[in-house]
Amino acid sequence: MSGSVIRGSNDPDYVRRQYKNELGLRARKAVYGSVGGPDARDIALAAVREASPARILEVGCGEGEFSARLAAELGDDVVALDQSARMVELARVRGVDARVGDVQELPFADGSFDVAVAAWMLYHVPQLDRALRELARVLVPGGRLVAITNRQNHLEEMFRLVGVERWELAFGAENGAEILASHFARVELRDATGIVTFPDAELIRAYLRSSERLSVYAGHVPELERPLVAHRRPVVFVANKAP
Repeated sequence: MSGSVIRGSNDPDYVRRQYKNELGLRARKAVYGSVGGPDARDIALAAVREASPARILEVGCGEGEFSARLAAELGDDVVALDQSARMVELARVRGVDARVGDVQELPFADGSFDVAVAAWMLYHVPQLDRALRELARVLVPGGRLVAITNRQNHLEEMFRLVGVERWELAFGAENGAEILASHFARVELRDATGIVTFPDAELIRAYLRSSERLSVYAGHVPELERPLVAHRRPVVFVANKAP
């Protein structure tokens, strides 16, 4: 498996299976228990705050942590959307106004929101151009999209351990600005590079097993003589719609 390339999946059936419940998502989140450096979510929240919004939309909200944080810290009207009924259920438990829906066909009128947030989800969208057109449509003139994604070499030390060369994302740091520029007047990239420490091999195996496309690599993780330090390389795109 040396030199394998993993391509970020935007197959709708795969995404539906991955997020039909919270187990895989929570397993992937668990690796970030020991991190250093900036938090992309803090950078994203600051970008939202800069726009002084009254109404915010988060697409692909997952369990609703970030939507709940936006509402609590900014005091805004936040609407969250996810295609997984289970994720919407979990978000509602947090008090979030969460709804089942598809970013490719948003159920909102033109100009309904001041800011839209898409955290680690645009690379899963089958028709990305259509989704971005929809996001731009529901934003007010001058509105802002805040999108989080990763660089190709995100967690490269961990993936190299099992023979994965790199990720290729449909929407990543390397191509995101060009993609967004087709729908937004101004695009800025804000870096959030940091580190994550894996104390033992089992945590790496659990991360890999959480994804059906990565689970084949779990058996290739050797025992660690010392904790593995890997670089996490998320980025935050801030894209502003023309006034």
